Amino acid sequence: MEHLSSGHLEKMQVILPETGSGAVNYALPLDEIRVPLNPLLGQPIQLEYNGAIRCAHCGRASKKSFNQGFCFPCFKKLARCDSCIVSPEKCHFDQGTCREPDWAERFCMTDHFVYLANSSGVKVGITRGSQIPTRWIDQGATQALPIMRVSTRYQSGLVEDILRQHVADKTNWRAMLKGNAGAVDLAAVRDQLFEACNEELTALTQRFGIQALMRIEDGETVNIDYPVLEFPTKITSFNLDKNPLAEGRLLGIKGQYLILDSGVINIRKYTAYDISFRY
Repeated sequence: MEHLSSGHLEKMQVILPETGSGAVNYALPLDEIRVPLNPLLGQPIQLEYNGAIRCAHCGRASKKSFNQGFCFPCFKKLARCDSCIVSPEKCHFDQGTCREPDWAERFCMTDHFVYLANSSGVKVGITRGSQIPTRWIDQGATQALPIMRVSTRYQSGLVEDILRQHVADKTNWRAMLKGNAGAVDLAAVRDQLFEACNEELTALTQRFGIQALMRIEDGETVNIDYPVLEFPTKITSFNLDKNPLAEGRLLGIKGQYLILDSGVINIRKYTAYDISFRY
């Protein structure tokens, strides 16, 4: 390994090529450095945790990372770390108790999409429009289809809460890393969900208005390929908090995971960690 890059880790940056033109392109951010990862497939790499964490928001030193990259004070005060981000149907903005109303106006009171994705099987999810297709790639989805456009994150959470009574809302990350799920007709699943949930979805539309919740009847499924030479048959995860060194030959990249011949590592989990990357 002839090259060394060091810095504080962020989740991998992704670029989805034009349809049919190849796999997702990945880059590893270390402060201002961006290391292209696709050219390293098949080569030995090494990630070493240097024992320091710098909060992704305020920059202060922290002994532990909370909510993927934050110090404890920021974890307690930032709206992006509140439980309603994971469960948006629990939004409490209208109650006047939002941690950061200005931030919520920019990130939560804006158009969101409800989508179906095929990662370890079909699941329902939500994302801001600006995060398409990044959100799908981060989950390791090989297919994705937007099915509703809504006006706020809260509304998207209410829709998701209805739909997940009939379809999963989480990815089985171990199954996702063992291979690609079989292709599914997501449009057919969408139609089945709309039929099964029509009464509840119609009630939401009557509550918020026809312009607030719009079904996407003619969306096109996006197909996503990942740079993987070989999927693991057994999943062993690196834990940099217990062993600061993760090394092996890079066999693939999927979601926010590096797949090595010696194990897998979730890059997003170690956001804000000071890392030395050798290749």
